[in-house]
Amino acid sequence: MEGTAPFHPAWFCSGPMLQSTWGSFFRRPRPLPWRRERWRTPDEDFLDLDFLDPRRPGTPTLLVLHGMEGSSGSHYVQGMAGEAARHGWGVAALNFRSCSGEPNLTTRFYHSGETGDLQFVVERLTEHLDGPLLLAGFSLGGNVLLKWLGERGGEVPAAVRGAAAISVPFAPGESARRLDSPGGALFRWSLLSSLRPKCRHVARRYPGLLDPERVLRIRTIAELDRWYTAPLHGFADEEDYYARSSCLGYLPGIRVPTLLLSAADDPIVPASTFPDEAVQGSPWLTGELLPRGGHVGFVSGRSPRSPVYWAEGRAAAFLAGCAGEGG
Repeated sequence: MEGTAPFHPAWFCSGPMLQSTWGSFFRRPRPLPWRRERWRTPDEDFLDLDFLDPRRPGTPTLLVLHGMEGSSGSHYVQGMAGEAARHGWGVAALNFRSCSGEPNLTTRFYHSGETGDLQFVVERLTEHLDGPLLLAGFSLGGNVLLKWLGERGGEVPAAVRGAAAISVPFAPGESARRLDSPGGALFRWSLLSSLRPKCRHVARRYPGLLDPERVLRIRTIAELDRWYTAPLHGFADEEDYYARSSCLGYLPGIRVPTLLLSAADDPIVPASTFPDEAVQGSPWLTGELLPRGGHVGFVSGRSPRSPVYWAEGRAAAFLAGCAGEGG
């Protein structure tokens, strides 16, 4: 499979924190002509998906999964969709429950280990596609993707030809502790600013399900997962959630060519959690742990006016090879 040129961090975007935050603060992708569809789920809720139609019939479709509190509007989702569009592929961007701009109808939300909605979406997509299905997941979405691939093993639909997972928190508990450390304050503030109102909405809508006073006092990711994620999704506590949601135990079951792309200086994901042993033991996994790149960063290029988002190009080249196309 063809790759891309080696990654070299941009001179204007040095250091893991700047690499990790550059896109959120400075990237302004060209707006995409998304076509939104709302799909009714088996539990009488809904999922919103945004689509770009392929250039011609029979070409691949790329399904993109966003990270924690992201959406189809996230800069990296739009960037990945733009890469796919340049290949002439179709794109489907899944907005996890509660992330499409409208509250969902049930108490079930998304989380690191929730793969039921992905299974539903893949099944429905492959019923109608006349070309290969490729998948890309970022951060939390990457963990969901890898866990689902491992769970399904050889039962993944034949149309699924390849996957790419970028900046995956392979051990969610370790990443939660990073976020709750002093160095994770900026990320933690951003995530909790978005998640606390969702907690309050659920507490008001379903009295007795959550303790509204505790919800108001949430200050860390661990507290969020203890008082919100765990009780809503049937986990004993946050540690039970982290252990059962990690993709690490599922990697040996993957039977689809899959790229795992991470940076050793990721401020959220410890390099020690990168699954070298699983990669070495599987012909299906391609692991790339680069020295630098931050979290969903990998910003290169010669000028801040025209940065290059290397990981998206690398993932597209890998997936093109999986689909039998040139990189």
